[in-house]
Amino acid sequence: MPLSAVEKQPDALPEHRVELSVVIPTFKERGNVAELIARLDRTLAGVDWEAVFVDDNSPDGTADAVKAIAGRDPRIRCLRRVGRRGLAGACIEGMLSSSAAYLAVMDADLQHDERILPEMLAKLRTGEVDLVAATRYVEGGSAKSFSEGRSKISRVATKLTQRALGTSLSDPMSGFFMMRRDAFDAMAGRLSPVGFKILLDIATASEGLRIAEQPYVFGERHEGESKFNVQIGLEFLGLLLAKLSNGLVEPRFIFFAVVGALGIAVNLAVLNVAMLVWPVSFTLAKSVATFFAMTSNFLLNNSLTYRDRRLRGWGMLTGFVGFCVIGAIGAVTDVGLASQLYAEREVWWVAGFAGALMGVLWNYAMSSMFIWRTR
Repeated sequence: MPLSAVEKQPDALPEHRVELSVVIPTFKERGNVAELIARLDRTLAGVDWEAVFVDDNSPDGTADAVKAIAGRDPRIRCLRRVGRRGLAGACIEGMLSSSAAYLAVMDADLQHDERILPEMLAKLRTGEVDLVAATRYVEGGSAKSFSEGRSKISRVATKLTQRALGTSLSDPMSGFFMMRRDAFDAMAGRLSPVGFKILLDIATASEGLRIAEQPYVFGERHEGESKFNVQIGLEFLGLLLAKLSNGLVEPRFIFFAVVGALGIAVNLAVLNVAMLVWPVSFTLAKSVATFFAMTSNFLLNNSLTYRDRRLRGWGMLTGFVGFCVIGAIGAVTDVGLASQLYAEREVWWVAGFAGALMGVLWNYAMSSMFIWRTR
């Protein structure tokens, strides 16, 4: 009697499941890769672990450094992201790529103390908590390596977040935490890939999330440079406002509003100068002001609003041309509406504001669909 298809199958391979995935978002961290892996190897002895480096196409060859080690060590994986940027999105992609029972997120700059990972894992293994957040602001923790200015910014942001969102986290700005994978999978669809503070998004994305904290000492940077800048601060404010609106307003829309407001300011400023200095008609002055505002909006949107989809090189040139083509329709509406209002009542700033606002709304909608192609 012939064997069935099932009977012909060879014996199944023994099941092997990684218990802990350490997700490490990177950008220009080549000099820290080998040292971090060596530290994880020492710290996680006895734990079935893997490290998932999610690299945003670093120009210094960070991904190549990870892959060179991964060729010798199967516990190391590299996800290289091309054409998109952002810490939150990198963390989400890395965590979704894992089948481990527990997920940790930490930076590659060696400022997060990997020696507390076993303690964090032990708390999760009890089944009593869903997330363990590493904190610098309770007894046993420290952020002395921060400069005075950075320390003040961190503490102000922490107090602002606690009061605005009512979170119990002592360090909601931390990027160092560990959580159950099933808890993450349940909320993954509600997380924003835009932003910097992924822990804050996770902690406020689900009611009833059981959270514990683990103190640690924030260390000195080993190699590379800090990624903290004005853009990161704006991303944090965007996430905070999105949370205050209960998710009705996405962070990207907040950036749209910021850029739009600046564009209106540029439009009105140029219009004012033109009307006072140049002996030209209102229509010509408004056309010049609109062009300046359109250019500034494109540049700011490219570097801020669509930071994770930033256009570069030839793509930036073609994108600007496309943006101008789309904006031309909005500009016609802008100038036409403003000119009509000014003819009825010669108050230049009212007419200018109304026309500029119409143009900004059009540019937002069309640029999202056709220039940077977001959801």
